[in-house]
Amino acid sequence: MSRPSLSDLENHSDFIQRHIGPTVEQQQEMAQVLGYDTLEALIDDTVPAAIRRQEPMDLAGAMTEKAVIERLKSLAQQNIVNKSFIGTGYHDTLTPPVIQRNVLENPGWYTAYTPYQPEISQGRLEALLSFQQMVMDLTGMELANASMLDESTAAAEAMTLLQRVNKKNRSNVFIVAQDCHPQTIAVVKTRAQLLDIEVLVGNPETLLDGTEAFGMLLQYPGTHGNLINTAPLIEKAHAAKTLVTVAADIMALLLVKSPGELGADVVVGNTQRFGVPMGFGGPHAAYFATRESYKRSTPGRIIGVSIDRRGNQALRMAMQTREQHIRREKATSNICTAQALLAIMAAFYAMYHGPQGLRGIAERIHRLTAIFAEGMKGLNFSIENRQFFDTVTFDVGSEQQNINARALAAGVNLRVLEDGRLGVSLDETTSAADVENLWRIFSGQEEVPSVAALDMKIEGHPGVPDELLREVSYLQHPLFNDYHSETEMLRYMRYLEDKDIALNRAMIPLGSCTMKLNATTEMLAITWPEFAGLHPFAPAEQTKGYQAMIAELDHMLLEATGYDAISMQPNSGAQGEYAGLLAIMRYHQSREDHQRKVCLIPSSAHGTNPASAALAGMQVVIVECDEQGNIDMDYLKLKAERHTEDLACIMVTYPSTHGVFEESIIELCEVIHQHGGQVYVDGANLNALVGIAAPGKFGADVSHLNLHKTFCIPHGGGGPGMGPIGVGAHLQPFLPSNPVAPVAGLNSSNDVVSAAPFGSASILPISWSYIALMGGDGLVQATKVAILSANYIAHRLRDHYPILYTGRSGNVAHECIIDIRQLKEASGISEEDIAKRLIDYGFHAPTMSFPVAGTLMVEPTESESMFELDRFCDALISIKQEIEAVQAGQLDAADNPLINAPHTLEDVVATEWDHSYSRELAAYPVASLRRYKYWAPVNRVDNVHGDRNLFCACPAVESYRETEQ
Repeated sequence: MSRPSLSDLENHSDFIQRHIGPTVEQQQEMAQVLGYDTLEALIDDTVPAAIRRQEPMDLAGAMTEKAVIERLKSLAQQNIVNKSFIGTGYHDTLTPPVIQRNVLENPGWYTAYTPYQPEISQGRLEALLSFQQMVMDLTGMELANASMLDESTAAAEAMTLLQRVNKKNRSNVFIVAQDCHPQTIAVVKTRAQLLDIEVLVGNPETLLDGTEAFGMLLQYPGTHGNLINTAPLIEKAHAAKTLVTVAADIMALLLVKSPGELGADVVVGNTQRFGVPMGFGGPHAAYFATRESYKRSTPGRIIGVSIDRRGNQALRMAMQTREQHIRREKATSNICTAQALLAIMAAFYAMYHGPQGLRGIAERIHRLTAIFAEGMKGLNFSIENRQFFDTVTFDVGSEQQNINARALAAGVNLRVLEDGRLGVSLDETTSAADVENLWRIFSGQEEVPSVAALDMKIEGHPGVPDELLREVSYLQHPLFNDYHSETEMLRYMRYLEDKDIALNRAMIPLGSCTMKLNATTEMLAITWPEFAGLHPFAPAEQTKGYQAMIAELDHMLLEATGYDAISMQPNSGAQGEYAGLLAIMRYHQSREDHQRKVCLIPSSAHGTNPASAALAGMQVVIVECDEQGNIDMDYLKLKAERHTEDLACIMVTYPSTHGVFEESIIELCEVIHQHGGQVYVDGANLNALVGIAAPGKFGADVSHLNLHKTFCIPHGGGGPGMGPIGVGAHLQPFLPSNPVAPVAGLNSSNDVVSAAPFGSASILPISWSYIALMGGDGLVQATKVAILSANYIAHRLRDHYPILYTGRSGNVAHECIIDIRQLKEASGISEEDIAKRLIDYGFHAPTMSFPVAGTLMVEPTESESMFELDRFCDALISIKQEIEAVQAGQLDAADNPLINAPHTLEDVVATEWDHSYSRELAAYPVASLRRYKYWAPVNRVDNVHGDRNLFCACPAVESYRETEQ
């Protein structure tokens, strides 16, 4: 018997089997249940030979968790975290440790999924509703959504909203104030260009005099710090039938009048300053607030108050159907995600500090800024803006380079502007010593004024005009006033967490959503200050660690996909779709093929596909599927031929949205290329491909990669996400850049899809760690087990429920669709009844009625153990037996545990039990639930009531107090 060497023992990694649920022995057993001698035989019979990789991925072997942490630390140490005064929409902040430890670092919060099933999402829904209330209070608006991707994206969404709701002015012109943040101007311009909107950037007052415009964007305060009363300008705009969006600093809104009070129609901004680290650009929760009358046109997710089956208050995603399908080819937005985890952090930050505590933070920031400005005057520096909240700009002329050199030598980053100007933005972390250090840097003198001495001389709020000062009339709801002690805050967060099902409680079998393990080791680095504390516009020489890590991740992802280049800028899957389609459009335009605007999309596609195409200025043409759920190739060829002169691309998901490896994918790529089009492969189902097939190798030109699916970034209750795009070499010149921090190798004037050059960069170490921990062989094994697990579930369930689509071999890919339609017709029990009954069994429901109405789509991933797979199958089989009992008359068709599901603890312990079935059947349908039982906090939510009575703010104080008591 050979003995392992010391080197083998030291380098051995158990992580692959920690990530993959079934043991090697169980994998063999599962394959044999399916009729295969080996797992490899299953893969050979399931994945078309024509697309299989011939060469393995050029990736290193699996690293140990210790080695990964050490390597990431060495990369982090290459970053230089200077004290940042850059501002421009990003500021240092103090994350309350109680929030960092119990939310950001807690899998009960970060592994939860989008609250499509509200009964098991009441905790995160309450937190998101509080976020909406916080935003409404601070902006002075009537309605807010549950967050956006970033401030710049929110501004672009506001532009398109104003265009469609402004019935009095049908101009295609949008005015943007020249003192908006440069990244926001760039994103707005990109969005506008392909929608035939003309963006005029300049002095809004002057532009308004000579231009008819449907909308206008203002920054409050301006990017260089100037704080003005915008009410007269907004009134003038309204008189000209121009609607107004204000991008407002949320910290400033604690001190100055709300944009709503000044007349704004839409208010957007970022909540990053409320306890969320800068993280080299994200993720952060942007906000979007508007008028009640625009609620049906508002983009993104909106949390609303409804009632449950028993008439008790319950929360839900309002207008959920609209959000899931994104209006398809008639879309005005493709936003199907939020930054939920970060919005929840911001809401808890507001609760923890309360209105007085928050006002104190804002007062202190402004006070220090006023002291700093006064000291600069005494040092004979010319201040550009006499009115300010936290930002002042100076004309230092020829001294700019010398001052900036002193700043860098002192570990300080200033905002370097054109024409010899320097900007300084203070924040919550700024100290009196920092202010005195800034005076030394600017003056070059050691002897500088004393902060304490100047503080005695300054009265009031010297940077804020009297007419803009605001009273503390906001955040009066008990939620923002009851949790100022850490004990109460801790218990409230635990109370909400216990209401929900996340991955730390049970399997989340959502098809197309890939809810796999988000390993603790992968998550560690996101809170390290070397990654969390960097400003996205920090000088490149200070971000070498990030650059090296991103370059390594680029290589990893390119190996996994077979493409030639990648962009990390898109900060969601939908943004990735948009960026990929923009690259295709720019490619055609560079070849003078301006007429190529037709995008072919299969009828089974997710709603973001046609929505993204519409936003990219394309004409959507639907391609039908055949009876087996595959793209109808004859129909496709007919459409391609018909549009041979104007075909831009096809968007196709592979494996298909129906969970099948379509045999025709290579032929499909060839047909599209023959007619001058490009092939976009949606990366939603990449978990079935990594290591065994690569889109860039079998004919695709571009794909977005959902790092929050395949590559282990957690979903966080509906965000964060990352959707980088891989492209062929011919599309590489058209990848997005950034006007403030251009991406190396690209034209700085390229399109801009997100505010920061690398999107939500602080979560990229998660995917880097996952790939490093798995190595090439581990990634291949993960893909194979994902396919194995899906087929195992399909096999166990096929005698109880029809499996709607299978491939040539009778197998599925990484997910399977269970057909409920005939069962529903025979029994009256719907797919929704099954989904809600699964809650009683302790499971999150599969994807319901997508991509086919009346079905459930299941994706187990590779991370679920055989025990959990069997437990899930046992639950569905037990539910089938309950349905059969309804059909046989053993359970009342009008009163049974399925149509009444889910059952709450209040139901079961009530004095009166008026159902025809037992309490035991309601609560404990299988014996294993007696060991560990999840109780839904509410009964089935009434969606119709919620949509008819749309209410999207925290319930009244009386209601809150009654619930609390």
